[in-house]
Amino acid sequence: MIKTESAYREAVERLKQDQEFIKQQKLKFTEMGLDSDHIEFALQPYISFHEQLKEEVEYYEQIKRGEFEPIINLNTIGKTLIAYRIYSGMSQQQLAEKLQVSPSQVSRDEKNEYYGATIERIRDVMEALGMVSITRIDPQGIVSA
Repeated sequence: MIKTESAYREAVERLKQDQEFIKQQKLKFTEMGLDSDHIEFALQPYISFHEQLKEEVEYYEQIKRGEFEPIINLNTIGKTLIAYRIYSGMSQQQLAEKLQVSPSQVSRDEKNEYYGATIERIRDVMEALGMVSITRIDPQGIVSA
């Protein structure tokens, strides 16, 4: 997951480089006489990595626009906290200052997507980001719209 603007810019540049590399490799393999199936097979790892990075860039752009998925269960709360920080334009450094913790603590928390964080930590992060949550408990385990 892309978590900073600089990582986003690097990823966009990497996508451009990868696209050019794949294009050049296709030409090279064609000149060597390989058929399209063999070319696709040879380039599959590069294409797969390229597509994964493309999805990460698209997700980052989506959250920058404020387009969030609802949190259905608490397994995705960490990813949502990171996404909301990015959307709000707050850096990890700024969040650390608001939380009165070290920037490395915020970096570690985000690297682990807040896995294992206490409820108090989650609450503090949400407050620092100005987030509001609405919790609904469904005793039947059925989520309805």
